[in-house]
Amino acid sequence: MYSANQGIPGLPDLTHPTELIQIGSQLLPAFLFLVFLIIALGVAIALISFALRAHPLDQKMVVGEWTIHYSKLLWGLQHLTLVLILLVAGFFLCSTLSNRYHHWEQAKVAQVAQSVAGDKLEQIVPQVRYVIQEPFTYTTQVDGKIVKVNDKREVNRLLSLAGSQVQVKLDQSTDVQNRSAVYRVDYSAEYKVVNRLNNIEKFFFEAQPPIGYSLLSNYKVERDRNRLESVEPGNYSFAFQLPPGEETSFRITYQAQGGPRWVYNATGQLLSNFRLTATANFAGADFASGIIPSETKADGRSTQFTWIFDDNVSVKNPFGVFTNTDPIRQTGILPRLLLLAPALFLWWILLLYLSIPMSLRNVAIAASIFFACLLTLTYLSRFMNPVFAWTMLSAILLMLSWGLGYSRSASLAAIICTITGAILPVLALLVPFSGLTLSIAGLLSVIWLAVRHWYGWYKLQPSDH
Repeated sequence: MYSANQGIPGLPDLTHPTELIQIGSQLLPAFLFLVFLIIALGVAIALISFALRAHPLDQKMVVGEWTIHYSKLLWGLQHLTLVLILLVAGFFLCSTLSNRYHHWEQAKVAQVAQSVAGDKLEQIVPQVRYVIQEPFTYTTQVDGKIVKVNDKREVNRLLSLAGSQVQVKLDQSTDVQNRSAVYRVDYSAEYKVVNRLNNIEKFFFEAQPPIGYSLLSNYKVERDRNRLESVEPGNYSFAFQLPPGEETSFRITYQAQGGPRWVYNATGQLLSNFRLTATANFAGADFASGIIPSETKADGRSTQFTWIFDDNVSVKNPFGVFTNTDPIRQTGILPRLLLLAPALFLWWILLLYLSIPMSLRNVAIAASIFFACLLTLTYLSRFMNPVFAWTMLSAILLMLSWGLGYSRSASLAAIICTITGAILPVLALLVPFSGLTLSIAGLLSVIWLAVRHWYGWYKLQPSDH
């Protein structure tokens, strides 16, 4: 059974306190080790400087150079630490959103499945049974001797129906909880029986009620407009006599309620002069079991399916009508995008670092904008097309990215990086041609970096730094 609390296995979720405590216990030692390493390196430089205090020239040459490298290392570690913190935080946020969106998709699938769930209403074709005496031989032991005995036994045989005219009207409603569909069936069928046997006159017309109903009313079996009564409760076998060469007709009518599917099962019998007309008075009706109707007429919300076989036919699958639901497409696309979003963020940030000067403040603001856009995309995708939602968010992302540059040229560089490093990769994971779009985004990114650094076609001014 579907569980509403089930998520993607193995993904951390920010709404689970136990997972947060476990993750924090793993990250804290690594962070403390990094801090201790930086402090130890600074203490080592200070000790070397103290040891060379008697040699000012050596102190200036050695310690001064190391101090410059140490300051650059501290500057780089600040940016690296900030990017790692943003990357880890973004991963936890995106994994949580991925779990949430997975919940919503599975709930939607379960809701659609529940709307057409339930036992099917199955009507089995009636049978005309007769009994014959068939000779058979068996052996027994009498006074210690094996004796062969010739005897007769009763054997049931079936007489094929000479004609079937079935009409069924189907109406659909919902249950009291407005979750599952319910069929209301108005069934009327007339069967023609011809005695083609020479020495048999006694028959049994066996007409079972539908299988899988929740309500059955006005069930009647008539022969030549005369109602037949069942002798035993639950026994729907009606005896009748028919001389050789004569014919008679039986009529079955009832109203029933059941699950959102109705089928007519011929149980492998050879049907002659068969006609089945099923009228579905609701939208979304379609024929079941793959047996294509001879005629299909659609009139507004009503659809009529007709199967006609004038001679004879034998079918393996039952005829039927069911409620066809709209397919749920593009499931799993947004959870996949959210899981890959930290990698896309890293791609974008690296492009920005290699294109324009980035301060710690700009990196933090850019990361906030990127993940805020993904958060908005996640919730907007529940109500609209994700591609359309990302198109609107891309315009906002481009306008805000303009502020990353300190001049017009730097802002244009930030816009180019945003298009190739953020907008196109996210769009690639939303459209069917993901590989082609990602390849185009990667090629444009490489072309931009080559133009920016190798060929010098796009140089920044000193004021941009």
